[in-house]
Amino acid sequence: MKPTVILFAFVVMCWGCGTQRVTDADDNTYKTVQIGNQLWMAENLNVSHFRNGDPIPHVKTDEEWERAGDNKQPAWCYYDNDPAHGEKYGKMYNWYAANDSRGIAPKGWHVPSDAEWTALANYLGGRDVAGTKMRTASGWNENGDGTNESGFSGLPGGGRDVNGSFYYAGYYGSWWSSTQSATTKAWTRNLGYNIYGIGSVYRNDGSKGNGLSVRCLRD
Repeated sequence: MKPTVILFAFVVMCWGCGTQRVTDADDNTYKTVQIGNQLWMAENLNVSHFRNGDPIPHVKTDEEWERAGDNKQPAWCYYDNDPAHGEKYGKMYNWYAANDSRGIAPKGWHVPSDAEWTALANYLGGRDVAGTKMRTASGWNENGDGTNESGFSGLPGGGRDVNGSFYYAGYYGSWWSSTQSATTKAWTRNLGYNIYGIGSVYRNDGSKGNGLSVRCLRD
């Protein structure tokens, strides 16, 4: 019995330190982190296919990006259309990709709801302090680094507006929830020390045509 108990303790500890991994439809693997009773990806999603194998359209030009949003069609891009940003921040998706019924998350995982994001912030002490615990300890401009005490490893991947304009990489990170706030908008969670306050993780509603990062949560 004693070896079994030791092994079980080791597995639980590994979840907390992010050594368990999950694989997406493109065979990319991601670190994970246990935060309270939730198991999160500790990296931004970087997949280009839905769970059933269908490709997610890669949209580059401003005109095509705006058209995808207007037509409620899924799309992804790299920040500034530069794959080097993808290596650091993952891909950016509009909400129609993040919420497509074919599934953008790996099997057994999902894009978190607004309530699940709230549960994360509450577990970390509330929105006014959770942001510092969620931001990476390096990589933010102008001394905006966090402590990453949570292991969430939030990066300032920036965003893409409905008209195709890119903004605030290095200063701001934003992630989709699966929850609509209005017909054309959905709830997001945002880290941005120069925009929302240094310790904060803020709830906002963004146009479904925006390009934002995606994190996944285990079912």
